[in-house]
Amino acid sequence: MSLVIILGDQLDADHPALRDADAAKTRILMVEALEESTHVWSSKVRSTLFFSAMRHHAEHLRAQGWQVDYLRLGTHPFGSLKEAWLDALQHQADEVLCVETGDHRVTQMLEDACAQAGVPLTWLPDEHFMINRADFAKWAGKSKQLRMEMFYRMMRKRHGVLMVGDEPAGGEWNFDAENRKSFGKSGPQGLSALPRFEPDSLTQQAMADVQQHLANHPGHLDDFNWPVTRAQALQALDAFMQHRLVRFGPTQDAMWRNEPFLFHSLISSSLNLKLLNPREVIAAALQRYEQGEADLPSVEGFIRQILGWREFMRGVYHLDMPAMKSGNHLQAHQPLPKWFWTGQTRMACMQQTIAQTLQHGYAHHIQRLMVTGNFAMLAGLTPQEVCDWYLAVYVDAVEWVELPNTAGMALFALGPRFTTKPYAASGAYIKRMSNYCEGCVYKPDQKTGPQACPMTTLYWHFLNTHEASLAANPRAALMIKNLQRLSAEERQAIDDQARQALANLDKI
Repeated sequence: MSLVIILGDQLDADHPALRDADAAKTRILMVEALEESTHVWSSKVRSTLFFSAMRHHAEHLRAQGWQVDYLRLGTHPFGSLKEAWLDALQHQADEVLCVETGDHRVTQMLEDACAQAGVPLTWLPDEHFMINRADFAKWAGKSKQLRMEMFYRMMRKRHGVLMVGDEPAGGEWNFDAENRKSFGKSGPQGLSALPRFEPDSLTQQAMADVQQHLANHPGHLDDFNWPVTRAQALQALDAFMQHRLVRFGPTQDAMWRNEPFLFHSLISSSLNLKLLNPREVIAAALQRYEQGEADLPSVEGFIRQILGWREFMRGVYHLDMPAMKSGNHLQAHQPLPKWFWTGQTRMACMQQTIAQTLQHGYAHHIQRLMVTGNFAMLAGLTPQEVCDWYLAVYVDAVEWVELPNTAGMALFALGPRFTTKPYAASGAYIKRMSNYCEGCVYKPDQKTGPQACPMTTLYWHFLNTHEASLAANPRAALMIKNLQRLSAEERQAIDDQARQALANLDKI
């Protein structure tokens, strides 16, 4: 008897372990374990999405004739996946099959359980991704510094995406320079209504279980509207391709009050649960481009996030774990402010971003990188606490993609491993890319004084603190030149203000 373990982010329509399996000699085990929502303080939205999607997938498998043992939260005595697996391994399991996991912790648990039970374990390659782990490691070689841009170009060539012979379509590998516009004073125009996924009985039961067993967890479920089946994920993909892709590129970095979704795709959770395949997503975007329905900057910018960053993050994660987990290049040790879990801060940009995160389990990439992430780095928040927060609150968070993005990109906690400089910015950046600063009690152009923007104060304090290392980085040279134009008195005033802010982070 083969025991196939399917994890919550392995909901493939074509699971490799089932492709040629004998249904009479195969049991599938899927487990909802309390520990998976408590090892980080997983938000209600995130836990509901995983549970609902898993339950729908189990029903789909049963309809196909598979024997599925599904352990629902609150209906079994096991607190962890490992406990549930050990129990199952005592009953007619001659071998265990599982697709490579996206979480090093879970990999270790399953290997330990199988070793303890004396049952052989076979890891199957994760065919969802467009480069396997061995090929990524071969590409990376022994390089101490990896660059996504070079990886992305290799992947474009390897898969023939947006290529004309050996050259990139449009003569450029990326169109970043055209994709960094704000909305201007008029704000976003032409926003389309999003598809509505009304909770069915399985989703409603998942919500009820979360409310019962995770009652004190952050977030709420009043606005839950994420795809939980492949059919819904395809609907979400089609809605983006039809209505938002054409407007995605130029303003993909822009932000606006009370508009959490804008022109973004909202399919990352479906991709990371594997309800969607990246190949079909890229093909859909290419079709829009080839039919003249979306321009090259929008299509290339979107594809780069999937074929470039997503695949690169996964490769680096598996290459560098477990050391990545403890990275703290900047020696940051400030505790996470309590308002990260409530959104109750006077900083309008942080309030907006965190409030929508708790409401929807979502914020787009610039909100994560240049608002919450930027603040966390400037304030010197402990990387492990920040990474746990990101893993807990976002519906698309699985550790393989969350950890390198947060630790490496947002916090520079991994140093120059795959980012050339810290992504540091003052309140001026937030003002330029959003309308968050309008009506805020803080002023983004003030470094010191009672109305000084904490983002701005901490930005200059960050430069002051790390001046020597940043001065040696060519990409940070301009920032340091601007710092060095300040007088000794101005620098001291900034540091004094920053120390006061850091001592009272829970109150800003």
